[in-house]
Amino acid sequence: MTRADSSPSRHLGAACLAVVLFAIGASIARSVDVVRAGYGVKQDEATYVGMALSLAYDRDLAYQRRDLERFAGLYHSGPEGIFLKRGRPGTDRLYFSKAFVYPLFGAPFVRLFGLNGLLLFHVLLLTGVGVCGYLFLAARSSPTAAAVFTTAFLGASVLPVYSVMLLPEVFNFSLVFFALFLWLYKEVAPGSWLSGRWTEVAAAVLLGVGTYSKPPYGLLVAPLVAFIWWRRQWFRGALVGAMAVATAAALFSVNAAVTGEFNYQGGDRKTFYSSFPFESPAATFDTRGGYVITDGGAVEEVLRSSELPARFAHNVEYFLIGRHFGLLPYFFPGVVAILAWLFSPARRDVWRGLLFVTFVTFAVVMLLIVPYTWSGGGGPPGNRYLLGVYPTLFFLLPPLQLPWPAIAAWIGGALFTAKMLMSPFAAAKYPYLAPERGLLRRLPVELTMANDLPMMLEGSRGRIPYRNDPLMLLYFLDRNAFSPEPPGMWVSGGARAEILVRTVDPVDHLAVSAESPIRTVLTVSMGRSAVRVSLTPGTVATFHVPASGVRGLRSYAYLLSAQSSEGFVPHLQNTESADLRNLGALMRFRAVRRGNERPAGASDPLPR
Repeated sequence: MTRADSSPSRHLGAACLAVVLFAIGASIARSVDVVRAGYGVKQDEATYVGMALSLAYDRDLAYQRRDLERFAGLYHSGPEGIFLKRGRPGTDRLYFSKAFVYPLFGAPFVRLFGLNGLLLFHVLLLTGVGVCGYLFLAARSSPTAAAVFTTAFLGASVLPVYSVMLLPEVFNFSLVFFALFLWLYKEVAPGSWLSGRWTEVAAAVLLGVGTYSKPPYGLLVAPLVAFIWWRRQWFRGALVGAMAVATAAALFSVNAAVTGEFNYQGGDRKTFYSSFPFESPAATFDTRGGYVITDGGAVEEVLRSSELPARFAHNVEYFLIGRHFGLLPYFFPGVVAILAWLFSPARRDVWRGLLFVTFVTFAVVMLLIVPYTWSGGGGPPGNRYLLGVYPTLFFLLPPLQLPWPAIAAWIGGALFTAKMLMSPFAAAKYPYLAPERGLLRRLPVELTMANDLPMMLEGSRGRIPYRNDPLMLLYFLDRNAFSPEPPGMWVSGGARAEILVRTVDPVDHLAVSAESPIRTVLTVSMGRSAVRVSLTPGTVATFHVPASGVRGLRSYAYLLSAQSSEGFVPHLQNTESADLRNLGALMRFRAVRRGNERPAGASDPLPR
């Protein structure tokens, strides 16, 4: 295919759109109250914000009392969830225990614009990504199709939610995107000023920085080197790979020189909530916080487990279409790019094939070695780890002369993420709200990830013992059922409640009894066929609900669904009652293990 016309007038519309979007984004970034609009601290923000402030004002990575005072002055609270580590042997100095590159690049913006500077930094990064993406597509596609798909790739995904979080995800995403653009632009626009070999070295350096920031992203160096070797340029490929390794090694060495540890997450490391070092004379590193221990045998254990094939199969399903972390709902434009590539002659392009293999390899490795936390941990919105390899899908897209795939990317992505994009600050702080309603609710729940689901961020909804029995835990995925009470568990009227149930032993069925002061139809299921029971006032219905679930972390997980067709408000039935809830049916149940009538999980402790 010949290269499209590259006259400046051809890109005038896209340039105007870029200027407008940048002006809007920059204005929001500069004017928003970061602390109030962002609902305080989220995820790992405390550590990264603390590092950026320290680099901006103290020019160091040490955590001292003035860092605590500075943070508390901005947030009016302590740095909840901050990670700190003790320095090299023989010193009591404390350091921030995360990768320093994102705070380092963000520090000048913080110095000039305060915390708003980090948001402005994100706007600049995403603007640069948008320009590079458009130029790449427009080299072989129509300007309209290039502009529509590029904006969809950025805007019709979960990425805008991360753009308002003071975390390195947008930074890592941009590093990878810029690296791939530098490497691949000459493949679609030969003879351009980006055709020199220096672009591959620059790409390798960026990927080396990304590898330091998030080591699994080091896998992205492989397709770059493999493509050069495919052209039988052995020394050149080795040199490019060495540049990536040297860059990452240099950054880890800086970390060692400053803190005494190459690994910024290694050594004597703790996380702190509620009370922090230097808060008072008695508040020290030794007397506060909890140690963060990496179980070195965890990977070996999961790979040797006999449950690996079944667990991996379930995780593949969740990775692709999971309700909270799936590729389809949170990265829909990437799915469009994959399909467009597969059904086009571009599927024969070696570099596109290498990118797709790299994406699949990354997913497989994550699902195998961290099968219970492959989304990034901490209940993030969408798959946080996937953001860094999401750019590989953009460069799969074949040339487009018609905008229909790009329009499909916008429409499909918006069906899942529109609610999040309307209020990205709220979606970032409360990622469990979006999956409670709409199209997301129709997707499967990631049962292998019970302790990493977003609703765990709201402490009253997860790991709730049923009937004071810690061996059967309930996780409420929505607000259509209420925590167990002495009489049982109430289900709302006219709404479907979904509850994740964890037990130590496999469950054959639930033995259920239900009642209601009104006439209603109760429908209950637990992974298999649903049971419908008509309830009448003054009677108690008993029935069995067949169960089917998945093997999780040393436990079994099941999705319990219960819906009452009608509801009532206790206060309106009896004015002496102060209960204004919309109630439907009262359920009592016990899990019966396979093979006998002993309640499931009656002997062994349920792991966290």
